[in-house]
Amino acid sequence: MGGFFRRQLTVYVEHHRDPRNFAMHVIGILLLFTGAVLPLTRVTFAFLGIKLSLAVILALPVLLYWLLLDTTLGLGILVAAAALLSIATAIADHADITMMWLIFCALIALGLGAQVIGHKVFEGRDASLFKFPSHLLLGPMFVMAKVFIFFGFRRDLVAIIEPASKDALSTRKL
Repeated sequence: MGGFFRRQLTVYVEHHRDPRNFAMHVIGILLLFTGAVLPLTRVTFAFLGIKLSLAVILALPVLLYWLLLDTTLGLGILVAAAALLSIATAIADHADITMMWLIFCALIALGLGAQVIGHKVFEGRDASLFKFPSHLLLGPMFVMAKVFIFFGFRRDLVAIIEPASKDALSTRKL
């Protein structure tokens, strides 16, 4: 893990101490990603005989960024993104255009709602995204790091992530 990623993750963790906020981030990130790519899956291109959606094409630079930040976590996100892209494609393929846009709006609203609740209710402060826009890209890395730690992998991340989680309830703002 590079020093840049370690520093970014350390700052991110300071704004995400409460485990309930983490749960809301898992929900929010999954819903927001699926919602964001949903309409983009309807726009497709043929490239070297392979059908690619605009969602995949636009996700590739971000996925590459995550792989460069941390290869292991980036691969985890790549697998999750492939699953979510498949879900979004299935929804778009089976829903008419009006229903697809209604689902898009619902996923985005619910995803943003989960983030707001996580920060306002459980952390007691505004989302760090407004102060640190880079946190938009660090959220998935944080979630994946917590998942890897939960399953006993990436013990090197425990020193950055876990101390903040252990004292979360005693230090949160009321």
